[in-house]
Amino acid sequence: MRDAKAYSSKWIHREFPDKRDFAWQRGYAGFGVSYSNLDEVYRYIENQENHHRKRSFEDELVSLLKRNELEYDENYLWR
Repeated sequence: MRDAKAYSSKWIHREFPDKRDFAWQRGYAGFGVSYSNLDEVYRYIENQENHHRKRSFEDELVSLLKRNELEYDENYLWR
C-alpha cells in the first residue's frame, strides 16, 4: 500500500502541478469487492468528491466497519 500511495502521489504531482497540496492520509483501509459490484464501485469513485460533501470519510469508514462487524478502536483510526 505504501508503494501504491507513493507512486500515485508522484504521478499526481507530475501530471497535475496545480495539485501540489495533494497528499494521502497516513493510514488506509482495504475492503474486498465482488466482481458483480464493480460498476457500483466505479460510480462511487467517479462521484467520490460530491459524496464526501454529504458524508465525511470518517463517518463512512466507521459505518463500513460496523456494517461488516469488524472490531476497531477509534483511538487508532485517526492517528
